[in-house]
Amino acid sequence: MKIPIYKPWLAGNESKYVNEALNSSWISSKGSFINKFEQSFSKFTDISNCLTVSNGTVALHLALLALGIGKGDEVIVPTLTYIASVNCVRYVGATPIFVDCDPNNWQLSLSHINQKISSKTKAIIAVHLYGFLCNTLKLKEIAVKNNLYLIEDCAEALGTTIHKRHVGNAGDISTFSFYGNKTITTGEGGIVGTNNNDLAKKIYKLKNQGVNENKVYWHDIIGFNYRMTNICAAIGLAQMENINEILSQKKIVYELYKKYLSSDHVFFQNEQKELNESSSFWIISIQFKREINCEKLRKFLFDKGIETRPIFYPIHKMPMYHNPKLEGDYPNADKISKYGISLPSYPELNEIKIKYICEKIKEFIYL
Repeated sequence: MKIPIYKPWLAGNESKYVNEALNSSWISSKGSFINKFEQSFSKFTDISNCLTVSNGTVALHLALLALGIGKGDEVIVPTLTYIASVNCVRYVGATPIFVDCDPNNWQLSLSHINQKISSKTKAIIAVHLYGFLCNTLKLKEIAVKNNLYLIEDCAEALGTTIHKRHVGNAGDISTFSFYGNKTITTGEGGIVGTNNNDLAKKIYKLKNQGVNENKVYWHDIIGFNYRMTNICAAIGLAQMENINEILSQKKIVYELYKKYLSSDHVFFQNEQKELNESSSFWIISIQFKREINCEKLRKFLFDKGIETRPIFYPIHKMPMYHNPKLEGDYPNADKISKYGISLPSYPELNEIKIKYICEKIKEFIYL
């Protein structure tokens, strides 16, 4: 039995639309599927401007550029996140300021944010980690009170809602990723979303080499080639046609893991009922309640045909960001990372396989 950590749901019109794009000869960054995908995504998320880009990392880069963040500025970011959320801050010459996470939901610690705000702080990047929800209501209050921008990194949270509103609507700008292991995929790709029309125009210009909208081949700012191809957008449109079924299946996967893994052994990320949260359940991740050697566990599971991943390593421990003076400032992130793993979470994962995974985890615990 081989059980991968993830595989995309490709059960719709992906091949049909890609062939249509090929037959049209529009295979680069122009073609009908770009607009169709953007419109479909906008309708689903209720974000008025959704601009396709080449991946989720450049989406974050564009967000910071559009907000004018640069050298001398500080940006608050979670330390428990994927590296792209932090690297983008360095891309624009700003300084990332790390914040610990809440031990219950693994999201940005609101109290730690307040401790980290300084006169140089210009923005907060809220990462909806593993598809679960940051409290964007409170984060927006903090941002407004301190005159800060709020960027929502929704790379893992397509389908996540707060009080029935899709994530990405609380911040000034939101970003999404469509890498092969995301809830929907375009192979590589991303979207920058904003309800601010002026920011949308700026982002569009930046991703298109800074070209003047009224004069062909005239560039009046330094821009980038961060565009999505029509072929990728064709895949994305087909994926969006099945988004509700994908999300429904992923919720079933989460509930089955909770059924077969006892709360005596592990902590699950849970939805925040007070926020009426509905999660995308992107990657089901657990933290053990006792000190487990997770590297040995992952090797044990791999030998049984089960692929897993470590929880993200806290970014403050990585050599390019490590500051010995701050060691010990992020105890929750350190503990979750050390004693947690991410489990197979693809939509088509069935009950038999989930039960098998859980049995093998319990077998290791009692060795």
